Amino acid sequence: MPRGETGTLPCRKGVAAGAGALHVRDRQRANKPKRRIWMGLLVDGEWKDQWYDTRKTGGRFERPQSRFRNWVTADGAAGPSGEGGFRAEPGRYHLYISHACPWAHRTVIFRKLKKLEDAISLSVVAHFMGSEGWTFDSAGGSTGDGINNTQRLYEVYLRADPRYSGRVSVPVLWDKERGTIVNNESSEIIRMLNSAFDAFTPVKTDYYPAALREEIDRVNDMVYVAVNNGVYRTGFATSQEAYEEAFGRLFDTLEKLEERLSAQRYLVGGQITEADWRLFTTLVRFDAVYVGHFKCNWRRIADYPNLSNYLRELYQTPGIAETVNMEHIKRHYYGSHLKINPTGIVPLGPELDFNTPHDRGRFG
Repeated sequence: MPRGETGTLPCRKGVAAGAGALHVRDRQRANKPKRRIWMGLLVDGEWKDQWYDTRKTGGRFERPQSRFRNWVTADGAAGPSGEGGFRAEPGRYHLYISHACPWAHRTVIFRKLKKLEDAISLSVVAHFMGSEGWTFDSAGGSTGDGINNTQRLYEVYLRADPRYSGRVSVPVLWDKERGTIVNNESSEIIRMLNSAFDAFTPVKTDYYPAALREEIDRVNDMVYVAVNNGVYRTGFATSQEAYEEAFGRLFDTLEKLEERLSAQRYLVGGQITEADWRLFTTLVRFDAVYVGHFKCNWRRIADYPNLSNYLRELYQTPGIAETVNMEHIKRHYYGSHLKINPTGIVPLGPELDFNTPHDRGRFG
């Protein structure tokens, strides 16, 4: 299996920070009547501006596999896939992420939880994804690319492989020493951050403990297919049948998770694991984006007592709120996906407050 300048619209009290201030350049781009903005990819090293093709899949969105699958390990030995030679060292590796992307958000969370900010540097792409894909446009909230000095993320991919074919996605774990991409699969990057760099952090918490791995993997599989990727399969569907199929599976699984969390504090018992953080990045975007933009509107997360309290507890974990950028999230989805939202208008609502008290302490 496998995230600037503002206009003058007022920001209402209680609305997530920045959500009411539309990005002037985004709005101008989106309102050009003769320009359609897609979601590109590289083909043999050449950039192509095109959306996902669902004609051969009955309207079903199918997520492509990540291509770079090497592992950083404590001693540089090869990991479960790819080649060796990527030894964990402070200052050697760099993350490219989007604050909007839930997959990239996972890696930002683990970098924060494991206190690896000084060991692994970070670049943020702009929230707006147009005809050139992810860019380092500072007016769109990007930090710029201080490592490779590129203007577009696909140029980073081409430095790793000049003939690369595939989608240009975040996150990207870059090796400064070898000048290449180590890995662009978020589920694998978070496991590297969880343990490979333990010699360089005071935090020894293990979010993938050996005794719970079988159950974590089982829960991850369920959540990934139906929820993490399920919201995309719902939102990117181009046939009614495909939409209803993904929609049904999504909400059936949310009901199961609601029931599961009625009997235990976290997804795998009494301790937080990677399974919780993988679900969190979808839940925190759900009511603001997926309900409306992706038509996942049977229920909001706010309508599930256990899921909503669980979401607030995770959000209130020290350091986690800093990783959630609702301004980037809303501007990216609503402003960039013009195949779904042709006007590019970013809604001001809903009113969200993840800091209200939760009840998860009842489990002790």
